[in-house]
Amino acid sequence: MRNTTPRGGRRPLVPRPLALAALPAALLALICAGPPARADVRSPAREDVRAGAPARVRSAGRAGAPRSRSFDTAPALAALERLLPRHSGQFTLVPDTAGGDTFTVSGTAGAITVRGSTGATLLTGVGWYLQHVAGADIGWPGESIGMLPARLPAVPAPVTRSAQVPHRYALNDTDDGYSGPYRTFEEHQRQIDLLALHGINEVFVQVGAEYPYYRALQGFGYSAEELRQWIPGPGHQSWWLLQNLSGFGGPVTERLMRERAELGGRIAEQLRGLGMTPVLPGYFGTVPPEFTARNPGAATVAQGDWAGFDRPDWLDPASPAFRQLAAAYYAEQRAVFGDSTMYRMSPLHEGGQTGSVDVGSAAGAIQAALHAAHPGALWAVLGWQDDPTPELLAGVDTSRLLILDGLSDRYNRLDREARWGGTPYAMGTIYNFGGHTTIGANTSVWLERFGPWRSKSNSALAGIAYLPEATGTNPAAFDLFTDLAWEPGGIDQREWFAAFAARRYGRPDAAAAAAWEELRKGPYSTSSGLWSESQDSLFTARPGLTAAGAAYWSPKSMRYPAGSVRRALDHLLKVAPQLRGSSAYRFDLVDTARQALANHSRVLLPRIRAAYEAKDLALFRRLTAEWRESEARLDAVTGSDPNFLLGSRLAGARAWGADRAEQDRYEYDTRSLLSVWGRRSTSEGGFLHDYANREWSGLISELYAPRWERYFASLDEALVRKAAPREIDWHAFEAEWAGRTTRHPDRPSGDPYRLAAQIAAALPPAAAGG
Repeated sequence: MRNTTPRGGRRPLVPRPLALAALPAALLALICAGPPARADVRSPAREDVRAGAPARVRSAGRAGAPRSRSFDTAPALAALERLLPRHSGQFTLVPDTAGGDTFTVSGTAGAITVRGSTGATLLTGVGWYLQHVAGADIGWPGESIGMLPARLPAVPAPVTRSAQVPHRYALNDTDDGYSGPYRTFEEHQRQIDLLALHGINEVFVQVGAEYPYYRALQGFGYSAEELRQWIPGPGHQSWWLLQNLSGFGGPVTERLMRERAELGGRIAEQLRGLGMTPVLPGYFGTVPPEFTARNPGAATVAQGDWAGFDRPDWLDPASPAFRQLAAAYYAEQRAVFGDSTMYRMSPLHEGGQTGSVDVGSAAGAIQAALHAAHPGALWAVLGWQDDPTPELLAGVDTSRLLILDGLSDRYNRLDREARWGGTPYAMGTIYNFGGHTTIGANTSVWLERFGPWRSKSNSALAGIAYLPEATGTNPAAFDLFTDLAWEPGGIDQREWFAAFAARRYGRPDAAAAAAWEELRKGPYSTSSGLWSESQDSLFTARPGLTAAGAAYWSPKSMRYPAGSVRRALDHLLKVAPQLRGSSAYRFDLVDTARQALANHSRVLLPRIRAAYEAKDLALFRRLTAEWRESEARLDAVTGSDPNFLLGSRLAGARAWGADRAEQDRYEYDTRSLLSVWGRRSTSEGGFLHDYANREWSGLISELYAPRWERYFASLDEALVRKAAPREIDWHAFEAEWAGRTTRHPDRPSGDPYRLAAQIAAALPPAAAGG
């Protein structure tokens, strides 16, 4: 029996008999049918059977069906009740599909009317009202709705807003891995509510994506057991879907896959109920080993290495076997997730080998297979590194393609129309890599580029793409980026941050305004050219006297004056006491104190190095003691907020296991991603160790602090012995940690204000102008 005890406020998954009873009839029939029979790709009879199977769920409705003049507002009302439980009754939501994606907000005190073109747009109107009229914030994370008056204020005059772009896309392919692959439906539902509140209309749905592969490939010569070994653990599935790896963190159980498929189907239905598009993974040719041996006539291309992993093979999209497997995949996907109008695929992501395959022809075949299953569906492809290539674009109908540009704010001298030949694209941002807890984003770059890029005469800009590798950090960046799509006159950065400060804690406050002005000028005004993310912390870095960053691929120096964050912390501590009770204030205070301390690590480590090189043992010991004290403060302050707890992530992973062995496996899947990432070849040769570093309570005390302690002890011993320090196998140290099953608190403890004040008192004041 699986553990049904709630952990950290999470609702336990329903035991299988009840879960099956709650499934849609189509999914229940699919699961109870058992694995598909072994199929011969050359048999036309096989295609007839599988082509007919999906008919049992077509009546559930297609996401691409023409919109009626009205729609059911019940899902939006339910979301409103979750978001504003004390005030939802003061809103009237009215369907209005007269034209465009538009909302109108009006009303008197206590009686607010929002008219909108979809359920999600109705919620966007509510979000606009909270932001511009009520002066409250529901952020990601943190909110100040507790400061709302019992009777909501009137709208001075009716306000109408229309989306400036049709596509408002959210979620990186890596989000499920780095933000939490073991989340509950309620956690995903909260995410959807927030995305709708901020104007998003297209959301990537990855949870359960392994199940269509598992079902379909059993018809192509693979046993269920072989496929369970091939499919990675949920924490690493993001990169399996990108054709970068297989198997790691597994094996998975059929029960787990069924429950994840059920969860993914519920997420897709939740999105459809709000009029949002669930963006589902498409099929572009990933297959297990030995596909050609089991399917005569098929052709595959070995994809080589990705960061120390052997990539899965690529089935030539021009082959009949590809068309048959794609059809089987989409049929199985439809049975679980229903239909959509948008599918996400990036063939040859971050490398890969084309072999003798013509990329243009392959891309055309991939699109043809998609349209055979979903006529006219949009193919969303990530704009990253050299992708999509001119060869790929030449082979497809680009009017049915949307490029999600992950580099819009990273580099200079970009001409997307010239680069992609006029293919529609969405301006995107990746301001977070690996889930790093680092404040900042290139917000000024967004504001400088979005308007001109959209208004240029040959513009192909058709959307925004919110693409941090992990969500749930930097609430100001989330708010501002999504506002781009709804503000017709553009956004003034200084004015926006001033308004954000006024609503973030529920009331205008001079100290809050001063804090956010410092943050605006510093970490939220970083420039383009090389980076879209700020530097990470040296406390989380693999130890070394010359350490310049934790993740190999992250900036190696400060991207803004450290004094801006230090001064912001001082200002936040002076916010009026009556405004300190909101989760928004507590999160911002903890996050700013954490960042100020993390920035100080870049001051402290060079001093430690200088003491060591001068062979000044007393000074070395004093400075390393200060380092240890800083780590202890960092662990304590992050332990006071629920968004910075390792224990929550581990408890969530274990909650999906049916027995101790499975629980331990999912915990390893989670811990390894946060530390070694993969096997030794990946961690060392692929430079992925600490890629997903983050300053979380528990992670600091159990991995980062002991790692630095081991290192400093070796240097101390070297100074005493007057010898070279002992070599340390860091991968072995980190791998041992990843294999642990020690428990950590999954609820916050301690007073965040007191702990942040202690950090401010311990840090030196900011230098003038620094």
